[in-house]
Amino acid sequence: MGWLIRTFKRRPDRFIELLLQQAEYTVRGMEALYAYLEEPSEEKADEVTRLEKEADEVRRILIDELNRTFVTPIDREDIHALSRAIDDVLDYAYTTVGEMQILEVEPNNYLKRMVSLLGDAAREIHLGVLRLTDHPAVAEDHAVRAKALENRVEWVYREALADLFHGPRDVDHIVEMLKLREIYRHLSNAADRGDEAANVITDIVVKMT
Repeated sequence: MGWLIRTFKRRPDRFIELLLQQAEYTVRGMEALYAYLEEPSEEKADEVTRLEKEADEVRRILIDELNRTFVTPIDREDIHALSRAIDDVLDYAYTTVGEMQILEVEPNNYLKRMVSLLGDAAREIHLGVLRLTDHPAVAEDHAVRAKALENRVEWVYREALADLFHGPRDVDHIVEMLKLREIYRHLSNAADRGDEAANVITDIVVKMT
């Protein structure tokens, strides 16, 4: 009986706190990824990895809390979906660094522009989560801004691909093109997951109002 009482006494904002922690890690992860693109090093790559692992631990805690809680401040499906989408954004930052190291890809301006925009979108998602319970209309506004930034990432992605495949010179250049396309795709996928996080925030606001 004691566990049941503890469950219902659980602070109602616990899930918002955990989602906020995830969103904060994602912001920091994008900042770390941009720092890596500015000056690639093993130390800066390790920082992205560290943040991704710590964010994974927060998500594990959130899922455990979700499994042990009957009453949640917002729909458990929305909590799970938002947590997963935010986690995926940081996962793609982590895999971007990994692929760049394995494929020996050097940073370029397209990568920096995409990651800069992803960082801005991550900050909008963080603010959206922050305002969910007290100012849902403001949360929705941040979600709209995050979606607009995702669209800008996609435009840079298309621009990068068009430039990349404009007149391959030789076999080595073709190999380099294929490597870069893979890295660009990671960041495009990150933008897609950020867009999904923004959609979930909007869905939550609709249900709350």
